[in-house]
Amino acid sequence: MERQKGGDSHGDTLAERIARLVHAHFDSLPARSKPILRDDGTREWIPMCGVVVVRDNDDTSEELTCVAVTSGAKCLPTTQLPSSTGLVLHDWHAEILALRAFNYWLLSEIRALIDYERQYQQPSSSSSSSSSPSTAKSSPFIRRRQQSQTPNNHNEPPFELNPSLKIYLYCTTAPCGDASMELTMAAQDDPTPWEIPPSQQNIEEEAGLLSGRANFSQLGIVRRKPARADAPSTKSKSCSDKLALRQVSSLLSGGMSLLVAVTENAYLAGVVMPREEVSETGCVRAWGVDGRMGPLVSRFKEESSMDGYGYHPFRVLSVDMDVVEKLWPYGKPKSKEAGMKCKPGNISAVWTAAPVLGGSTAAGVDRYAAENGAKQLPKLSGSWTGLYETIIGGMKQGYKASVPVGKGASALSRAKMWAALKGLLDAGEDAEAGDGGQVVRAASYMEFKKAALETPVGRARERAMLEAKKVLVPWVPNDADNEWGLEVLVDNKGKKRKRDDIKKNKDIESS
Repeated sequence: MERQKGGDSHGDTLAERIARLVHAHFDSLPARSKPILRDDGTREWIPMCGVVVVRDNDDTSEELTCVAVTSGAKCLPTTQLPSSTGLVLHDWHAEILALRAFNYWLLSEIRALIDYERQYQQPSSSSSSSSSPSTAKSSPFIRRRQQSQTPNNHNEPPFELNPSLKIYLYCTTAPCGDASMELTMAAQDDPTPWEIPPSQQNIEEEAGLLSGRANFSQLGIVRRKPARADAPSTKSKSCSDKLALRQVSSLLSGGMSLLVAVTENAYLAGVVMPREEVSETGCVRAWGVDGRMGPLVSRFKEESSMDGYGYHPFRVLSVDMDVVEKLWPYGKPKSKEAGMKCKPGNISAVWTAAPVLGGSTAAGVDRYAAENGAKQLPKLSGSWTGLYETIIGGMKQGYKASVPVGKGASALSRAKMWAALKGLLDAGEDAEAGDGGQVVRAASYMEFKKAALETPVGRARERAMLEAKKVLVPWVPNDADNEWGLEVLVDNKGKKRKRDDIKKNKDIESS
């Protein structure tokens, strides 16, 4: 895994070092994951994001590790949600894929740590990094927590991020929504708010959502995707809004918070963007203490039962444009140059680093590639690959969202992520005891979510998110894809074809 220590001889800032590291990994991806120049002369562009973990060493130097790289600019229409059955991604904007990829990488790290402990017969209960030095040395990112001596300590997350870590998100474009509204207005020849067709306006009013980039005069509110007024309607919130919610809920998903404690460094330390993509007014309004999130400062001070949750504003760091322009040839053109046609690309890339334990070897890479169905990749800028996918329409390339099947689901899909999480929870100590048993035994995704909310961690997370949604308005639920179980991952058609082939062969042999 690539680790970049300290600054270079040119005195690069932390933001620039993060940007260079993410771009180096994206550059190493195969051409099939990148925008192209179409036959008709249309140039594709795409937003790209990366998650970088920064670790402080004892010698005061900083060690940078790129753990996820994603690209994308589209999402699933509301009408397709009921038929997606956990197999189709709802939102594959680069920022949202990056958050999901981070959780996937963290799951892989935990699984590798558990496997390592079993291999070397290390104690699996209540051992902390201080009492298990070999484990502490094995993973610089994750460690077991010291469990409290209470009767129900099996309900406490058994892992935590190493306290020396800070997590940064790099974005080539400003996240859509409130943080980028000034940039959107400035880019228009006519700053008049876009008109919405009457039929679309009715849908928006019923849903309580404003169009992605319409109604420029109304700021500080939750917006939906996609931005174009003529695109199918969705209830997916903008990336600005989802990042704002993560300032309260942390980077950990609801399921991951059952395994990993919500510590201060489980929140984003900073978002890095090209300087021209940073609107100070928009960023403060969307995420800052002087913007819409400000009231949460006093609200969380008054609350005493949030179990680590709170409002954690992140820094917004910028990279000089002359640096970014040399690194990134796939950005959206700022103006129409000589009649150039440009469109966002429809291919999204997903890459995550392999876990330090077990994945940072050729054998380990083969194992993880076989498990997630991805093709093996060589090292990317020195980093072993844990996951590599190309996504089109919310499914892995070659599969259709209109006819979703398990083998076409991304490793970041709801069904695949739940299956991986359930496997770890099921293998944990006291898995059948207390609230945790209901989580493991849940037969549907809806039951799993309800059981998770009934755990102490789930209740604390839900209270914190409800506080956040008091200032993030209007926050309309997007819950039309919950009524399914893990059987959706089973390829019944494939099994039927196999049975038919066996029967056909037997008939031939007997004739």
